[in-house]
Amino acid sequence: MKLLQDKIIQSGKVLSENVLKVDTFLNHQIDPILMQAIGNEFAARYKDAGITKILTIESSGIAPSMFAGLTLGVPVVFARKRKSLTLSDNLFTSKVHSFTKGETNDISVSKDFINHEDTVLIIDDFLANGQAALGLLDILNQAEAKTAGVGIVIEKGFQPGGQLIREKGIRVDSLANIKSLANGKVEFFEEETSR
Repeated sequence: MKLLQDKIIQSGKVLSENVLKVDTFLNHQIDPILMQAIGNEFAARYKDAGITKILTIESSGIAPSMFAGLTLGVPVVFARKRKSLTLSDNLFTSKVHSFTKGETNDISVSKDFINHEDTVLIIDDFLANGQAALGLLDILNQAEAKTAGVGIVIEKGFQPGGQLIREKGIRVDSLANIKSLANGKVEFFEEETSR
């Protein structure tokens, strides 16, 4: 997705060979026009997949998921990372390790919102080591829901997450797939390798 790649080059900051900071448009401040284009792109790619729900994880996956959900006309469910007084039982849970934050969280989704009748599209902001996506896939497995695929805004294709998910036979659509962050420069794979 050229619009996204241009925004990454224009506004992203390469902090190291493994870390890309995109807080000016994706995961702190949100560019709603870009998020709408991203949501529309995911919706277009999955329009014939029979999606009944979109599943993401708080908080950076919510914005692109909302626009995709709006276009597809389906609800968006987000897995919570923190315990809530109103969300204490009747849950699907999974453990997710964040390498960026250096912590492991239990993520939870109410059993009221996803079940065996659902066909679910997972959407998240980043795919690096694959832990968030694997946790969401675990929740869908517990719910006996069908997984349509995993939509990723930015994949770090040089890290193992994408390969882990694809090796499970799951469709992965990354809108920007980064080949390298070496020497402070973002280099992308060609779009067709993102599947």
